[in-house]
Amino acid sequence: MASSIIEQIMRKKPVDRLVADTSDAGDGHGHLGRSITLFQLIMFGVGATIGTGIFFVLSEQVPVAGPAVVISFIIAAVAAGLSALCYAEMSSMIPVSGSSYSYAYATLGEGIAFFVAACLVLEYGISAAAVAVGWAEYVEKLLFNLTGIILPGWMTKGPISMVDGGNPFAMAFFQEGSGLINLPAVVLVALCCILLLRGAKESARANAIMVMIKLAVLTLFIAIAGSAFKSANFTPFFNESGFNGVQAAAASIFFTFVGLDAVSTAGEEVINPRRNLPLAIISALVIVTGFYVLVALAALGVQPASAFDGQEAGLATILQNITGSAWPANLLAAGAVISIFSVTLIVLYGQSRILFAVSRDGLLPSIFHKVDPRSMTPVACTIIVAIFVSLIAAFVPSGLLWDLTSMGTLTAFTVVSAGVLILRFTQPDMPRGYRVPFGPVLPVLSIVACVYLIFKLSWMVYAITGVWVAIAAVVYFGYSARNSRLEKPEGLGEAAE
Repeated sequence: MASSIIEQIMRKKPVDRLVADTSDAGDGHGHLGRSITLFQLIMFGVGATIGTGIFFVLSEQVPVAGPAVVISFIIAAVAAGLSALCYAEMSSMIPVSGSSYSYAYATLGEGIAFFVAACLVLEYGISAAAVAVGWAEYVEKLLFNLTGIILPGWMTKGPISMVDGGNPFAMAFFQEGSGLINLPAVVLVALCCILLLRGAKESARANAIMVMIKLAVLTLFIAIAGSAFKSANFTPFFNESGFNGVQAAAASIFFTFVGLDAVSTAGEEVINPRRNLPLAIISALVIVTGFYVLVALAALGVQPASAFDGQEAGLATILQNITGSAWPANLLAAGAVISIFSVTLIVLYGQSRILFAVSRDGLLPSIFHKVDPRSMTPVACTIIVAIFVSLIAAFVPSGLLWDLTSMGTLTAFTVVSAGVLILRFTQPDMPRGYRVPFGPVLPVLSIVACVYLIFKLSWMVYAITGVWVAIAAVVYFGYSARNSRLEKPEGLGEAAE
């Protein structure tokens, strides 16, 4: 039965069917196994969040906002916190893979859900690539400090360089200082892919160990940097950009909270998801925000804001400057290598699960939801994601990538908050493992905060996102709408609401 374009865009997948699909393993779609504990899930959120925001973003955003970047972290955390409460309610109602894509499918319709998925794919893929590029910096520094070996430039940088940092379209190829391929970044993605193919349980266990190491290393940094703290480094608190710089930095920093979305992508592989998903999301937010603010204060108290501009492997360099010794910097660099590995691991995991959910609904080819019966993981999907991310990391500099991830994160958070409002009115009696307090007020504030930060992103983010959405539209109307499981007669009968 053919549907009109409007019917295709607006049709919704009932919540009970979304949940039922997680255990229905037929020829048309697979299912995943539940093995992830509450502690491991919290470590998912912390692991996918702490790393990029601390080990890289200070060097990127302190020049934008000055010492007032501390306020930027708090603004981003407040906006993320409002969204986290909404995620907690939605995940307790719809404990499935797909994150905000699945939530949008149940509340806003198939068309919007598909475009949300497109934004998530862009967000996860680019953030994983950006993190992998930054990982190479710490690997280089650690290798040099331990062995004196300097990796050749051709294998540590891609061939693309930014001519104008504010214009991503102003690029040059094979400029002086560029290379052929960022090989360490490719190696990182490959290692993460191998671990993910072993299974969710093994990946979750390895991630939890890596996260505990990273938190210990950051605690050491806070302690050592605190001993050399100088309040004079916070004067002037605002740079020449004033509060506009604070807002711009907050919008960019927001992408580091993608870990909260990553928690919800594990909905089908979590033990007791209606209880554990909300607890994990809120717990991860509290841990992440605390470490972000403490590390930012410690770093800014040690060196003037001007020293952050272009500083590679920033936290390790700061420790070496403080102590005059290599071992604290080496320890932190080793911690960063492990930390960033866990970030890449969970982001790749999240992207594969989103594509898995979209494919199971018929909106992408079936290869993305084929599950290996031994490991209970989408093997082909994971490999495709890893290839896609490694190609970006191999050839594109991180300066082109950061802000695009914020757009995807903000879009996802806005949709989830809107979904909470819709289900409060359309299905008020549906069981909820958690309810956002203060009725519709906090979800509305979450939407306002996210939209506010979206407007603080640069014009180039809108341009690239627009191109990506146009590509998604071609895929949706050319393939997805006609192959949707809801396009089938039995599917339309269930979906009509």
